Amino acid sequence: MKEAIALLKQDHKEVKEMLEEITGLGERAAKRRVELASEIALALKAHMQIEEQIFYPAFKAAAAKKEDQKLYYEAVEEHHAADVVLQDVLKADASSLSFGGKVKVLKELIEHHVEEEEKTMFPHARKVMSKEELQALGIEMGDAKDAIMSGGLGKLMGKSGARTNGAKAGKAGKARAAKSKTSGRSRNAHA
Repeated sequence: MKEAIALLKQDHKEVKEMLEEITGLGERAAKRRVELASEIALALKAHMQIEEQIFYPAFKAAAAKKEDQKLYYEAVEEHHAADVVLQDVLKADASSLSFGGKVKVLKELIEHHVEEEEKTMFPHARKVMSKEELQALGIEMGDAKDAIMSGGLGKLMGKSGARTNGAKAGKAGKARAAKSKTSGRSRNAHA
């Protein structure tokens, strides 16, 4: 099992790769856009949930400095902003120009958030938390992530995912989650 920060960095890497792929797809690739949007949504939702429910509270509790406390609140608000844009992506017609614009904004939000976490919050977390604490958090987060991923996007969000020409889709994220669960390693929870 990975320690907390290694787990989160792996999530970041995987989501960034998916966002890179989806932003490179044109309107004619609506089916693949829908699949990737569902995978990204599941990955981001799971990642944000384990951060907000496990990692961030532990970081906040361990951090004594005002600057570290600010990092906590900024990260929560960045998640909120990303979630708003993510909802717009999932509601958009994947064959539209609008979809591409929404995905680009989501990608920029995630890249900014990841950079702040990896360059500021994570190094601070390593200073205020012990290796044992980070290892224990990693185990707890990994277990929570597996449980979230096994439920799929529909359960997590109460809907199926992005649209293409008015048709809902969401099976890709669930299939990927099932595949990840059976492999004993989840590829999808990142941001």
